[in-house]
Amino acid sequence: MAGLLAADFIFFGFLPLRKRLKAVNQARADQRLIIAKTAIEQRQLSDLKEQLQELESTARNYQVNVPVDRDLGSFLQQIAGLMSQHNLTEQMVAPGEEIKADKLNSIPVNMQCKGRMGQIFEFYRQLQRLDRLVRIESVKLVNSDDLSGQVSMQTRAVVYYRPSVDQG
Repeated sequence: MAGLLAADFIFFGFLPLRKRLKAVNQARADQRLIIAKTAIEQRQLSDLKEQLQELESTARNYQVNVPVDRDLGSFLQQIAGLMSQHNLTEQMVAPGEEIKADKLNSIPVNMQCKGRMGQIFEFYRQLQRLDRLVRIESVKLVNSDDLSGQVSMQTRAVVYYRPSVDQG
């Protein structure tokens, strides 16, 4: 009788409860994994939201920093004014041949001047802050032969503008 009770307890009580306990523990482990994945995805989602906001800001700035009209003359005057403001000498600002495309036109601009490295650095800093998109393609800085601290700067930049609807 005791053997039957022990067998009954083992086969109909202990083993099924043990299987159920393993299933519950597995379910808890699966839930912990899902919670950990959700936490990671939540952090990634907040990072993606920040990236989206930055991209939307960039897209809004595109409309402002890439004007519809060419207006190159006043922009070149701004560049020359920046050079003068930073006491750069032997100034030369010359536009190249315009490159037309469907939605974005560009004009290469060659710039040359002389000055101290700090003055040239501040010129570039101010150039970056202008309200028009400018891409610097190349920069050549050459120290003076007499090592007086004067640096000759040659820069090739590209200025962009959007063609107006009647041009396209």
